[in-house]
Formats: sequence, structure tokens, C-alpha cells
Amino acid sequence: MVFIFEIYKKFLNFYKNNYKICYAFIIGIFFSIFMAAGNKPSGSKDSKKGKKDKGEGGPRKAEITVMLDEKQAMKIIQNSKVVTVQDLARQTGVKISAANAFLKESTTKGTVKKVGGYSGHHLYQVVSS
Repeated sequence: MVFIFEIYKKFLNFYKNNYKICYAFIIGIFFSIFMAAGNKPSGSKDSKKGKKDKGEGGPRKAEITVMLDEKQAMKIIQNSKVVTVQDLARQTGVKISAANAFLKESTTKGTVKKVGGYSGHHLYQVVSS
């Protein structure tokens, strides 16, 4: 470590005294190279070999399906005061587009009604029988 700083001081003095180059710029370059060299994994010259695939590591995403179980969706809607498309999609584990299609279809059937919201963020509620 001491050896690196001795080289750095000699490097700075050489450029500062002889060539009149802005040594702040040189400091930035030297430290960026020095710090970047410290972040590389040891023993690995080829960075592509050490990289993991995108699918490896990290938290697993929930399995999202496209089909919506009608009984399960109606049970969720009936148990809540109001429901949004996003709530229904999250609770049933389907895509938002599938939940939106189900709620629109249920609205046309008359089992669910829009009670509020705007700009695609509508609130739905079960029609009282």
C-alpha cells in the first residue's frame, strides 16, 4: 500500500513541476483507476466468466398467471368493501390486464359496479342482492 502512494506522489510531482497539467484531473483519473482495480474479484481476469445469469440470485418473483378463477375472485371482492384492479390482481396472482378484463365483464353482467375512481383507477363493489 505504501508503495502505491510513493508512486502516486512521484507521478504527481512529475506532472505538477514539469508539464503544468492540472493535477486535480490527474488525481481523479489515478484514484478512479486505483479504486476500480480494488473492486474486481481476485483471481478472475475475464469478467464475463465470473458473472451470473440474470435468472440466478435475488428474490424469486411470484408466479403470475393469465387465467382468473371466477369463484376465488368473487370471494375476494365480496370480502372487501371496495376493490381496485391492482388489488384483485395482487390477491389472485394474475396479471392486471386479466383482473381488469374480469372486472369489466362482471360489470356488464351486473354482479359488480363501479363506485368511484378515475383515469383507469376505478373502485369496484359487489352489487347488493
